[in-house]
Amino acid sequence: MGMQQAVSTCFSKYVTFQGRAARSEYWWFTLFVLIVVTVLTIVAVVTELSILGILIAIFELAILLPSLSVTVRRLHDSDKSGWWFFIALVPVIGGLWLLYLLVVGGTPGPNRFGNPAQQA
Repeated sequence: MGMQQAVSTCFSKYVTFQGRAARSEYWWFTLFVLIVVTVLTIVAVVTELSILGILIAIFELAILLPSLSVTVRRLHDSDKSGWWFFIALVPVIGGLWLLYLLVVGGTPGPNRFGNPAQQA
């Protein structure tokens, strides 16, 4: 799955917390968000336009639910409940553990959250 397909999948499943998301879907979407926020921030700093700060905030609000849903579906891919997302609230080790769960490969074949995510 490429970046364009991952982004369109994440936006089409805007608030779909069921099912599974492949690593490629999660990480391509994460890279897309990072690139957009970085570019908007650089343009805001260089041009000193405060309106761009508002656009960044609007963009971050717009991607909040798709980011959360793809994270939950990514956790489902490794047969973990979406509630594992809150492990990140544990100082230091929680964020590292969540990162591990997002990086680790999904379970082969069906699990309690459905069939494996489609790979392209």
